[in-house]
Amino acid sequence: MTMLRGRLLVATPMIGAGPFWRSVVYLLDHDEEGSLGVIVNRPLNALVADLLPDWGDVVASPVHLFDGGPVGSDAALAVGVVRDGLVPTGWHQMSAHVGLVDLDGPVPDADQFAAIRVFAGYAGWGAGQLDGEIAEGSWFVADATDADLSSSSPATLWHDVLRRQSGDVRLLSTFPPDPDFN
Repeated sequence: MTMLRGRLLVATPMIGAGPFWRSVVYLLDHDEEGSLGVIVNRPLNALVADLLPDWGDVVASPVHLFDGGPVGSDAALAVGVVRDGLVPTGWHQMSAHVGLVDLDGPVPDADQFAAIRVFAGYAGWGAGQLDGEIAEGSWFVADATDADLSSSSPATLWHDVLRRQSGDVRLLSTFPPDPDFN
Protein backbone atom coordinates (compact mmCIF):
# COMPACT_ATOMS: atom_id res chain seq x y z
CA MET A 1 0.00 0.00 0.00
CA THR A 2 1.38 3.37 -1.03
CA MET A 3 1.00 6.13 1.55
CA LEU A 4 -1.23 8.77 0.00
CA ARG A 5 -1.92 10.99 3.02
CA GLY A 6 -1.25 14.61 2.10
CA ARG A 7 -1.54 14.02 -1.65
CA LEU A 8 -4.22 14.87 -4.18
CA LEU A 9 -6.59 12.63 -6.04
CA VAL A 10 -7.54 14.11 -9.40
CA ALA A 11 -10.57 12.56 -11.08
CA THR A 12 -9.80 11.14 -14.50
CA PRO A 13 -12.23 11.49 -17.41
CA MET A 14 -13.28 7.91 -16.56
CA ILE A 15 -15.42 9.46 -13.80
CA GLY A 16 -18.02 10.90 -16.14
CA ALA A 17 -20.69 11.99 -13.64
CA GLY A 18 -21.60 12.21 -10.00
CA PRO A 19 -20.04 13.94 -7.02
CA PHE A 20 -16.47 13.18 -8.11
CA TRP A 21 -16.72 14.43 -11.72
CA ARG A 22 -13.65 16.66 -12.26
CA SER A 23 -12.98 16.73 -8.55
CA VAL A 24 -9.71 17.34 -6.75
CA VAL A 25 -9.58 15.56 -3.39
CA TYR A 26 -7.03 16.31 -0.68
CA LEU A 27 -6.36 13.08 1.24
CA LEU A 28 -6.33 13.70 4.96
CA ASP A 29 -5.87 10.04 5.86
CA HIS A 30 -5.06 6.81 4.02
CA ASP A 31 -4.18 3.50 5.64
CA GLU A 32 -5.16 -0.17 5.63
CA GLU A 33 -8.54 0.69 7.21
CA GLY A 34 -9.60 3.15 4.51
CA SER A 35 -9.22 6.70 3.25
CA LEU A 36 -10.64 10.12 4.10
CA GLY A 37 -10.40 13.32 2.12
CA VAL A 38 -12.18 16.50 1.12
CA ILE A 39 -13.05 17.79 -2.33
CA VAL A 40 -11.23 21.13 -2.53
CA ASN A 41 -12.69 22.52 -5.76
CA ARG A 42 -16.44 22.63 -5.05
CA PRO A 43 -17.55 25.86 -3.36
CA LEU A 44 -21.23 25.94 -2.45
CA ASN A 45 -23.53 28.97 -2.62
CA ALA A 46 -23.55 29.26 1.19
CA LEU A 47 -21.15 31.62 2.93
CA VAL A 48 -19.30 30.31 5.98
CA ALA A 49 -20.34 33.45 7.91
CA ASP A 50 -24.02 32.62 7.35
CA LEU A 51 -23.61 29.21 9.01
CA LEU A 52 -20.76 29.89 11.43
CA PRO A 53 -20.83 33.67 12.02
CA ASP A 54 -17.64 33.79 14.09
CA TRP A 55 -15.65 31.93 11.43
CA GLY A 56 -16.39 34.25 8.48
CA ASP A 57 -13.25 36.33 9.02
CA VAL A 58 -10.81 33.41 9.35
CA VAL A 59 -11.58 31.36 6.22
CA ALA A 60 -9.71 31.73 2.95
CA SER A 61 -11.28 33.44 -0.04
CA PRO A 62 -13.67 32.51 -1.52
CA VAL A 63 -15.38 32.55 1.87
CA HIS A 64 -17.92 29.91 0.89
CA LEU A 65 -18.67 26.60 2.50
CA PHE A 66 -17.22 23.84 0.29
CA ASP A 67 -18.81 20.54 -0.68
CA GLY A 68 -16.25 18.17 0.87
CA GLY A 69 -17.86 15.03 -0.48
CA PRO A 70 -20.89 12.79 -0.46
CA VAL A 71 -20.37 11.33 3.05
CA GLY A 72 -21.76 13.11 6.11
CA SER A 73 -22.94 16.15 4.15
CA ASP A 74 -25.00 17.30 7.14
CA ALA A 75 -21.82 17.78 9.21
CA ALA A 76 -19.01 20.29 8.78
CA LEU A 77 -15.28 19.99 9.19
CA ALA A 78 -12.58 22.60 8.94
CA VAL A 79 -9.16 22.07 7.40
CA GLY A 80 -6.34 24.47 8.20
CA VAL A 81 -2.90 25.05 6.72
CA VAL A 82 -0.62 26.33 9.48
CA ARG A 83 2.26 28.71 9.09
CA ASP A 84 5.75 27.24 9.56
CA GLY A 85 6.54 26.09 13.06
CA LEU A 86 3.11 26.80 14.55
CA VAL A 87 0.83 24.31 16.26
CA PRO A 88 -2.36 26.24 17.09
CA THR A 89 -4.78 25.14 19.79
CA GLY A 90 -7.57 23.04 18.28
CA TRP A 91 -5.51 21.99 15.25
CA HIS A 92 -4.90 18.25 14.68
CA GLN A 93 -2.08 17.57 12.23
CA MET A 94 -2.90 15.22 9.36
CA SER A 95 0.12 15.85 7.10
CA ALA A 96 2.95 18.40 6.99
CA HIS A 97 1.24 21.80 7.44
CA VAL A 98 -2.34 20.53 7.02
CA GLY A 99 -4.72 19.45 9.74
CA LEU A 100 -8.26 19.46 11.05
CA VAL A 101 -9.42 22.51 13.01
CA ASP A 102 -11.84 22.03 15.89
CA LEU A 103 -15.10 23.79 14.92
CA ASP A 104 -16.46 23.32 18.46
CA GLY A 105 -13.53 25.10 20.12
CA PRO A 106 -12.67 28.77 20.13
CA VAL A 107 -12.30 30.48 16.77
CA PRO A 108 -8.62 30.24 15.88
CA ASP A 109 -6.28 33.16 15.41
CA ALA A 110 -6.17 33.66 11.65
CA ASP A 111 -2.54 34.83 11.89
CA GLN A 112 -1.48 31.28 12.79
CA PHE A 113 -2.91 29.87 9.57
CA ALA A 114 -2.01 30.33 5.94
CA ALA A 115 -5.58 29.23 5.18
CA ILE A 116 -8.69 27.64 6.67
CA ARG A 117 -11.55 26.09 4.70
CA VAL A 118 -14.84 24.71 6.01
CA PHE A 119 -16.35 21.68 4.27
CA ALA A 120 -19.83 20.15 4.35
CA GLY A 121 -19.20 16.42 4.27
CA TYR A 122 -16.18 14.46 3.17
CA ALA A 123 -15.05 11.76 0.77
CA GLY A 124 -14.49 8.34 2.28
CA TRP A 125 -13.42 4.92 1.08
CA GLY A 126 -13.39 1.55 2.85
CA ALA A 127 -10.35 -0.68 3.22
CA GLY A 128 -8.70 -1.19 -0.18
CA GLN A 129 -11.49 0.61 -2.07
CA LEU A 130 -9.48 3.67 -3.08
CA ASP A 131 -6.47 1.59 -4.10
CA GLY A 132 -8.78 -0.38 -6.39
CA GLU A 133 -10.22 2.80 -7.93
CA ILE A 134 -6.70 4.14 -8.58
CA ALA A 135 -5.66 0.81 -10.16
CA GLU A 136 -8.68 0.84 -12.48
CA GLY A 137 -7.83 4.37 -13.68
CA SER A 138 -10.46 6.49 -11.93
CA TRP A 139 -7.92 8.71 -10.14
CA PHE A 140 -4.54 10.27 -10.76
CA VAL A 141 -2.42 10.76 -7.66
CA ALA A 142 -0.57 14.08 -7.59
CA ASP A 143 1.60 15.95 -5.15
CA ALA A 144 -0.31 18.61 -3.26
CA THR A 145 0.77 22.13 -2.49
CA ASP A 146 -0.55 24.06 0.49
CA ALA A 147 -2.04 26.49 -2.04
CA ASP A 148 -4.28 23.74 -3.47
CA LEU A 149 -6.29 23.80 -0.26
CA SER A 150 -6.80 27.55 -0.44
CA SER A 151 -6.98 28.24 -4.16
CA SER A 152 -8.76 31.51 -4.85
CA SER A 153 -9.90 29.92 -8.14
CA PRO A 154 -11.33 26.53 -7.14
CA ALA A 155 -13.28 26.29 -10.40
CA THR A 156 -10.00 25.96 -12.35
CA LEU A 157 -8.16 23.74 -9.85
CA TRP A 158 -8.81 20.49 -11.77
CA HIS A 159 -7.22 22.01 -14.88
CA ASP A 160 -4.44 23.69 -12.89
CA VAL A 161 -3.35 20.52 -11.08
CA LEU A 162 -3.37 18.48 -14.30
CA ARG A 163 -1.47 21.22 -16.15
CA ARG A 164 1.43 21.08 -13.68
CA GLN A 165 1.88 17.31 -14.16
CA SER A 166 4.32 15.81 -16.63
CA GLY A 167 3.76 13.67 -19.69
CA ASP A 168 0.41 12.56 -21.00
CA VAL A 169 -1.41 13.40 -17.76
CA ARG A 170 -0.77 17.08 -18.48
CA LEU A 171 -2.63 16.77 -21.79
CA LEU A 172 -5.83 15.78 -20.00
CA SER A 173 -6.15 19.34 -18.68
CA THR A 174 -7.63 20.14 -22.11
CA PHE A 175 -10.13 17.27 -22.05
CA PRO A 176 -13.57 18.73 -22.86
CA PRO A 177 -16.34 18.55 -20.23
CA ASP A 178 -18.43 16.46 -22.62
CA PRO A 179 -16.35 14.70 -25.28
CA ASP A 180 -19.50 14.00 -27.32
CA PHE A 181 -19.62 17.72 -28.19
CA ASN A 182 -15.98 17.91 -29.20
